[in-house]
Amino acid sequence: MIYLDHAATTQISNKAMEVYINVSKHYFGNASSMHDEGSSAEQILNASANTLAATLNARPKDVFFTSGASESNFLAIYSLLAGKEGKHIITTPIEHSSVRNIFLKLEQEGYEVSQVPVDEFGRVDLNELQNLLREDTVLASIQHVNSEIGVIQDLQAIGAMLHERGVLLHSDCVQSYGRLPLDVKQMKIDAISISSHKIYGPKGAGAVWMNPKAHWKPVFPNPDQPKKFKPGTADVPTIAAFATAAKEITQKMDIEQQRIAEFRAEFVMELKKLPYEVEIIEHPEKQVPNILGIRVPGMEGQFLMLECNQAGLAISTGSACQVGSEKPNKTMTAIGKDEQQAREFVRLSFGKANTFDQISQIIQKMSVILERHFSKVNHYKSKKGPTS
Repeated sequence: MIYLDHAATTQISNKAMEVYINVSKHYFGNASSMHDEGSSAEQILNASANTLAATLNARPKDVFFTSGASESNFLAIYSLLAGKEGKHIITTPIEHSSVRNIFLKLEQEGYEVSQVPVDEFGRVDLNELQNLLREDTVLASIQHVNSEIGVIQDLQAIGAMLHERGVLLHSDCVQSYGRLPLDVKQMKIDAISISSHKIYGPKGAGAVWMNPKAHWKPVFPNPDQPKKFKPGTADVPTIAAFATAAKEITQKMDIEQQRIAEFRAEFVMELKKLPYEVEIIEHPEKQVPNILGIRVPGMEGQFLMLECNQAGLAISTGSACQVGSEKPNKTMTAIGKDEQQAREFVRLSFGKANTFDQISQIIQKMSVILERHFSKVNHYKSKKGPTS
């Protein structure tokens, strides 16, 4: 199987796995306990926070570990909203389902939700965002990189516009962390969410950076620890492995992203040589190289994905959290595709597992699939004959 679904999850790195096993065996204490075993675990927890903070140019005390990106998004958004009087919040139609579902819940709780439209490439329309801002607007949640087409939002410009009006900004940075440099001291932002298993760390860990100037309040108040982000016992081995993966990916980020950009360019060039129409869904400039959205007119994305799986290619029809939905892809409809076009979308996402010698294999397998499919379609049309 050639794995082309790194935006969904990644294989844990050898170094992260070694750290996980070592910490599990030797530092199993509860980090909140006062004895030596607890103190050793707490030291590892603090070291992990230091490591992660360094990758964000943040203070360690502003970084909080969670069970994953979905929990990170929930706690960050609710913590920012706690105690704020305004009831108007803004998001986009192309957010990850975890953010989209949070806004549905907030709407049920009395908030008024506005969605800022995106252009044909998936970029937020800044003029439309400006027009949506009101006196009672308190928060916007806008992803940094879209998980399905890889378009990059201009968080700097978005954050500057929002902060000028006193509006808080949260960003789901799951797909940008480890692929783009993130400096929270430079970004006009109030909270970001990141995930471990997207960067070759273990599943079950995520993190949030909270801007101390945002005057946030924890969702679950604790009188004894008023700035504790969430309750519960910290999963020290998973967090230590997450921090290890974070250090690895950020140290090699520039070199690896350049390699993937070259891989993508060669792959797209070969894909376009096939005698079939293939639409590349991408922004001409503001695009991460590791995510490639494509559409083959006349072929359902679900069918292409299943055929690729049979041929030994692991691709997806979009965000893993939308798999199984019968509705057309929301990102596709948001950028102007009709329902049929949206259903023809598939995503390939590249990573460390992909090498240049795989390109010819992938193209050959996809060529066979497309030839078989369109031969059947044309045969059916010829037998059916002209319609009256």
